[in-house]
Amino acid sequence: MLLDRRLFLIASPLALAGCATTREPVASRVLPPAMDPQYLRMYAAINDEPFPVPAVDLTQIDPRFLRQEVAYPTRYQPGTIVVDPNERFAYLVMANGRALRYGVGVGREEGFNFRGEGVVARKAEWPRWTPTQAMIAREPERYGPYAGGLPGGPTNPLGPRALYLYKDGRDTYYRLHGTTEPWTIGTQVSSGCIRFINQDIIDLYRRVPTGTRVVVLPATGTPVG
Repeated sequence: MLLDRRLFLIASPLALAGCATTREPVASRVLPPAMDPQYLRMYAAINDEPFPVPAVDLTQIDPRFLRQEVAYPTRYQPGTIVVDPNERFAYLVMANGRALRYGVGVGREEGFNFRGEGVVARKAEWPRWTPTQAMIAREPERYGPYAGGLPGGPTNPLGPRALYLYKDGRDTYYRLHGTTEPWTIGTQVSSGCIRFINQDIIDLYRRVPTGTRVVVLPATGTPVG
């Protein structure tokens, strides 16, 4: 039943989540993204959540990092999430050599980043955030005040959704989550986790079940050009 559910989620019409329904990437449209009605709908404010999710100012984000369906030949099975920290993309693999691609922000220090394979063992809406002891030790003034945790809400750095990555049954402390700073998508800014535009992590969250395979490719350190 889990496999059937996953295939249903992947095969469901992209229009259900406000994505492109054509086989062409939406970035190929004539209108600039900041004026494209489809992008404006995709990144509009969401007001039916426990906390409001503001609309995204599309002029602050490089258009290539906006959500779109793309050609993506890969050996990974449909339903797999592939994170490419070097290119600042996360792919949800689909059938027929296609994928749904999301722009992401990645960790600024490679030594703190996860690489390899894991599974989404837990999902949370408006998750509570607690900095790790390592984060507090590195930056006590920044993270120390939150040692007891921060409830979910509009100022929580995990945003409206989080996917928790486990490996061999253990928490990696690596998350795929939202952000309070959408303009940082496509850059190296986080403490090691992968941040998405809030509308994008909500979209990904409802597409993938727990148990989803996640592959994090190694980063080369080459900046996005």
